[in-house]
Amino acid sequence: MAQDSVGIVEKRYFHFANPPEEMEFECGQRLGPLTLAYETYGELNSDRDNAVLVMHALTGDSHAAGYYEGDEKPGWWETMIGPGKGIDTNKYFVICSNVLGGCMGSTGPSSIDSRTGRPYALNFPLVTIGDMVQAQKHLIDALGIERLLAVIGGSMGGMQALEWSVRFPDMVRSAIPIATATKHSAMAIAFNEVSRQAIMNDPNWNNGEYYQETPPQHGQAVARMIGHVTYLSDIALRKKFDRPSNESSGESGFFAEFPVSNYLLYQGRKFVHRFDANSLLYLSRATDSFNLAQRYGDGSLVQAFSLASCKYLVLSFSSDWLYPTSQSRAMVKALKKSNIMVNFCEIDIDYGHDSFLVHNPKQAALVSGFLDQVHRESAWKWPENR
Repeated sequence: MAQDSVGIVEKRYFHFANPPEEMEFECGQRLGPLTLAYETYGELNSDRDNAVLVMHALTGDSHAAGYYEGDEKPGWWETMIGPGKGIDTNKYFVICSNVLGGCMGSTGPSSIDSRTGRPYALNFPLVTIGDMVQAQKHLIDALGIERLLAVIGGSMGGMQALEWSVRFPDMVRSAIPIATATKHSAMAIAFNEVSRQAIMNDPNWNNGEYYQETPPQHGQAVARMIGHVTYLSDIALRKKFDRPSNESSGESGFFAEFPVSNYLLYQGRKFVHRFDANSLLYLSRATDSFNLAQRYGDGSLVQAFSLASCKYLVLSFSSDWLYPTSQSRAMVKALKKSNIMVNFCEIDIDYGHDSFLVHNPKQAALVSGFLDQVHRESAWKWPENR
């Protein structure tokens, strides 16, 4: 185990409801009690002002860093979280929770409904990014943290960071949305819809009631293959898989396979063993319905950001065609018009949307420097920072 790892970690569980028995979702349904799986790294200081909330992407979970006992696979952001890394656990107390509606320890469609003794399936409320953040707020309150030094996340995690910054401005000192947008483009929604249709048209999906039977593995694998293509870039695929078209993989004729085909098939097969198909449906719908300007600004992004009281660091990647830099620039433009302090950088890198998940020294340096600057500003006042 590397010296810059947080080492062995343990998943924890926070059980809550508000009011004491139920939480009201934005769709109007009430449900409870609820559970969030979460992990923490580093130590909360005596002033309780060094807490950083990390939020995961669509199919991520609370295991952001370190290793579970007996497991050689590290957390999904091991490259960014740890001693001396971009999010330095020698300085900061880092929290990461599995989102509400997920399937990695938090309450979601695969959880047991105490009223029926069966999984919720499609009886689970239609969860939103706002619901995810509201649930995280309960966790942060329970940990005794009044204000967060930073909220940070990529992709769907970036949407949560934006929601936090506008929904709870008095609690957020800085926000770092990475490779994300204030709303999905029509193209992003289109890819998600094709993925959902792949699952729902699998005969084993059974209108979501597959938990006692065979799950919709074929449709879910195809959905993952579709999603995975959007996370990559043309240049990354060409570097790894490009070859003369007459080179075969051992078979001939119609069923001859290409290296990239085998790669996607592997990703699809691996995914069905770790993720619930209904959670994928719910969470992708949550990202598609996210619209910061519509929810908080009556259609005006400038008006929505005027509710915020924090500094922002916005990062995008040159090869990300799912959340292109143009969307980040529009976000930055609205922040500036709202007189919000914002730093922005487009990082030149070839890995597409997944660039925030790979070893990325420039991202780490930018995040580290920004966090250090925010933490040093002892004269910072709540919430009038501008």
